[in-house]
Amino acid sequence: MSINSSRVLLLLTALLFSTGGAAIKALSLTGWQRASFRSAIAGVFLLIVLRQARRWPTWRTLLVGVGYAVTMLCFVLANTYASAATAIFTQGLAPVFVLLLSPWLLREQVARHDIGFMVALAVGYMFLLVAPETATRTATDPGLGLLLATGSCVGWACTLVGLRILARDRQPGAHDPTPQALVVGNALACVAVLPMALPVEHFSWLDLAWLVYLGVFQIGLAYVCLVYGLRRVGALEASLLLLLEPVLSPVWTLLVHGESPHHLTWLGGGVVLLGTLVQAVARARRRAPN
Repeated sequence: MSINSSRVLLLLTALLFSTGGAAIKALSLTGWQRASFRSAIAGVFLLIVLRQARRWPTWRTLLVGVGYAVTMLCFVLANTYASAATAIFTQGLAPVFVLLLSPWLLREQVARHDIGFMVALAVGYMFLLVAPETATRTATDPGLGLLLATGSCVGWACTLVGLRILARDRQPGAHDPTPQALVVGNALACVAVLPMALPVEHFSWLDLAWLVYLGVFQIGLAYVCLVYGLRRVGALEASLLLLLEPVLSPVWTLLVHGESPHHLTWLGGGVVLLGTLVQAVARARRRAPN
């Protein structure tokens, strides 16, 4: 696979991820049903297409799966109650929590140059907090949605830290535990809220089509593209290509559902994106050979 093919796969990953908010809001199901059924389909798809996932998970993989399950559940519920912009921009704050957890879990100290990055993301989050969002058809409880989006952010940070620990401790030649963690996380997310998702009183063929899209394409295929795309592309370029997701996510919901968040939400998201971009470029320059 050429490096250009890997770049295309990463762009496709970001594109598929970015459609999550619009697709979730298109469902007529409850939030619990959206979260449970989406994860069920995604877990089965990943188990089928990723051979590495067909192994019995270790206790560490299970713990990472718990963090990923929290991410999946909170993200769907956040998109149910708040705007897609709020959900995706808040999840973009995950690097702050990764930095806070690193000294305890990774034994990696926070560098002085990371402080400015954390402050920038904190400012972005403050804009999200004070944005006077009002309830709409696609965002029925913005305050609760922001709280759930924060839970998704913390869950994603724990997932990233856990995956880093698994990769660091993996023996040479051992299988990659990431696919296992993804399948376990989806399974846990499905089972955890299944009692609240049942019974299903209203279900249409259109709901089924959206659920299949969310599970197979928006989650399953996107992660397959991510796994293969990262093999030839450096960390900096990959992070920049994947920034397409938070840029496009609120655009899709605006085009499909007419959802237009408050200008402070856009401002907060812009600060988060800009801070992430500057941090990625700065880290690459510090690591470059002199």
